[in-house]
Amino acid sequence: MRRVDLHAYPGTSAWIASQGPYAEPLSRYWKRDWRARPEDEVIADFQEHGIEAVLVPFDIESVTGAPACTTEYVAGLRDRHPDTFIQAWAAVDPLHGKTAIAEAEQAVSEHGVLGFHFHPIMGRYCVADPDYRPLFHAIAELEVPVLIDVGTTGMGAGMPGGGGARLWHAHPQAVDELAASFPGLTIIAAHPGWPWVEELTAVALHKGNVFWELSGWAPKHFPETLRTDVRGRLQDKIMFGSDYPSLPLDRLLREWDQLGFSDDIMHKVFHANAERVLGLRTAPD
Repeated sequence: MRRVDLHAYPGTSAWIASQGPYAEPLSRYWKRDWRARPEDEVIADFQEHGIEAVLVPFDIESVTGAPACTTEYVAGLRDRHPDTFIQAWAAVDPLHGKTAIAEAEQAVSEHGVLGFHFHPIMGRYCVADPDYRPLFHAIAELEVPVLIDVGTTGMGAGMPGGGGARLWHAHPQAVDELAASFPGLTIIAAHPGWPWVEELTAVALHKGNVFWELSGWAPKHFPETLRTDVRGRLQDKIMFGSDYPSLPLDRLLREWDQLGFSDDIMHKVFHANAERVLGLRTAPD
């Protein structure tokens, strides 16, 4: 079966550096060494597990001063290894105002990205803020999707004040507001959305332009209600993501298999929904 991963970070030194002061706390959060890996090791990891990934950049430079893991960087990885990295998201910082709009247009025209990823908690913004409507209007005009992190994050976890990050920035209500304001914009909610899983379920069911990828959590910890909805009323909405390198790929695939979903559901989650919704190229199983 084809496996398409909609949420994979590069795992290289450029990505580790972009996390600034949050890299060391992330090591404690995930209970393992949080180190950069050479590019060839990352490629081998995905190839070994038969996963085709969409790369995610990371840019919180305006918050921490750490150098961004840029759109150009992930697009370059994609172009060097097209069989492993089938596409890339772009990063734009809403705090940059008109500059962000120009960067969004450049990312599509020059780098051919799939769409745009937003990390509201660590970026210190809410995607539903009226100040950012011009940016999302521009993205909607570009006719590309957005990937928006929803729910809590390991970044800042355990730090005094969470390192200044505010969880409410990633509440499903923000996705609901954005989807209602831009009905032509395809929105992929990233992660299970804990502790607001039920709220995000409601948004995904109510808004026809909202979909959901379940990266960043071990599948064995998915709430039972979510498991029921994946095999039922959400089966055409759910997609696979890893949040690589947060969790080992072999563990993710093993625990997805252990959920006991039918082959039809697994095909939808692992590739068919992403192909249909995002226009990703199809491949024979």
